[in-house]
Amino acid sequence: MQPQTATFGAGCFWGVEAAFRAVDGVTDTAVGFMGGTVPNPSYERVCQGDSGHAEVCQVQFDPTRVTYEQLLTAFWKMHDPTQVDRQGPDVGRQYRSVIFAHSPEQERTARASKVALEQSGTHQRLVATTIEPAQTFSRAEDEHQHYHEKHGGVC
Repeated sequence: MQPQTATFGAGCFWGVEAAFRAVDGVTDTAVGFMGGTVPNPSYERVCQGDSGHAEVCQVQFDPTRVTYEQLLTAFWKMHDPTQVDRQGPDVGRQYRSVIFAHSPEQERTARASKVALEQSGTHQRLVATTIEPAQTFSRAEDEHQHYHEKHGGVC
């Protein structure tokens, strides 16, 4: 079976990438930007907050070893999906909680997972995560790739 792609935004992409790299069945990750209007944005440009992009982690995974549902479970646990345009000290639209679906099946699965999370009572507030069709992925500069591995987990 061919590897599949999933793309998630859950705040600063350095931590998101580190969390997904620890999931068995994830075969590769890359950090970058999706969902904006500026072609080929740089990290600096996205941090200005006017490009519309989210910081994202694009995940390649082996569906015989990890399901998309399991990736969604990891995504929900790695951040606070009730925060709007922020995660912890990182504030701005680029830090929004977002799932970019690469297929109608991923979109259906993500929407069902979001409903299940909302109905679980895990969070006191509504889940703010948006689910959108995947767009062009712009890979971030090399110094941002595998950041935690390069810097010992320090942001």
